[in-house]
Amino acid sequence: VQLQASGGGLVQAGGSLRLSCAASGRTFSNYALGWFRQAPGKEREFVAAISVSGGSTYYADSVKGRFTISRDNAKSTVYLQMNSLKPEDTAVYYCAADSSLITIVTMTHGMAYWGEGTQVTVSS
Repeated sequence: VQLQASGGGLVQAGGSLRLSCAASGRTFSNYALGWFRQAPGKEREFVAAISVSGGSTYYADSVKGRFTISRDNAKSTVYLQMNSLKPEDTAVYYCAADSSLITIVTMTHGMAYWGEGTQVTVSS
């Protein structure tokens, strides 16, 4: 699976952005998907994950209630709607795919497929 993330940018605190990650190659609907982020000088961290069917979603406590992950299997795309953005959300955001949802939820490395990151900058 090849993953291409987009939608990042510069936004003021309190604003919103929607990230997209388009997939090509192997059957998109066979994979659980996730979003991760890495801020300068910090470790990569889990942000959100969604199951193959889309029926189950998981979020980091830091984004719960503000971010929403969704997927459109017909378009082979996963989204991350980010609302009420804070300066501490500033990071490079990455999408990932793996056959194991547990892997995506519990690990920050080792996923089968990664997309290139997209920069999100939130100004105060």
